[in-house]
Amino acid sequence: MSEITLQLEGLEKTYLPGTPGEVQVLRGADLTLHAGEVVALVAPSGAGKSTLLQIAGLLDTADAGAVRIGGQDMSGASERRRTRVRRQDVGFVYQFHHLLPEFTALENIVLPQLADGVSQRAAEARGAELLALVGLERRAAHRPAALSGGEQQRVAVCRALANRPRLLLADEPTGNLDPGTSDQVFEVLMRLVAETGLSALIATHNLDLASRMDRVVRLEDGVLCAG
Repeated sequence: MSEITLQLEGLEKTYLPGTPGEVQVLRGADLTLHAGEVVALVAPSGAGKSTLLQIAGLLDTADAGAVRIGGQDMSGASERRRTRVRRQDVGFVYQFHHLLPEFTALENIVLPQLADGVSQRAAEARGAELLALVGLERRAAHRPAALSGGEQQRVAVCRALANRPRLLLADEPTGNLDPGTSDQVFEVLMRLVAETGLSALIATHNLDLASRMDRVVRLEDGVLCAG
């Protein structure tokens, strides 16, 4: 069995506890991802997919339960340690690209590497390598406004992989694209995951895309179950 990249155990999360608006979105969610595995996360809107991804990626904390990334138990970890693990081991892709508009495609991929202590030269080489892998080497000097929606999202995928994470978390990464562009971005994402050997947990409403991943899990009543 391959290395376990992500392990979620008994995650619980409630918003506005003890008030009339109390909502319990996670009720003991469990999930294990192995290296090289791509898992689709499917659930209706508002069911808690984004909350689960944010907790898995150390952007939020659960009320109870454990998150382990690469065997590291992050329960009770300091914010400094959580930030370090998040920066080095986790990549995020969202429905909207969130690229920095004043920077070029290449610079958007370089910046997170510089924040992690990589040299300018090495960061630019890595950025150019990733842009070539997604067919955007000739768009490296373009700012986001000069790129199509699909190109922007491909740059966002490159940015998420810039620091060579072991885990990729994607929240509806093709949800803002037309069907043809959605397929292109998804194929690029799957190819990069396969080539780098990382794990990916991808939230999607698109059941066709979900069926093309290694397996599907559903979030139902705050619990994860096989799709």
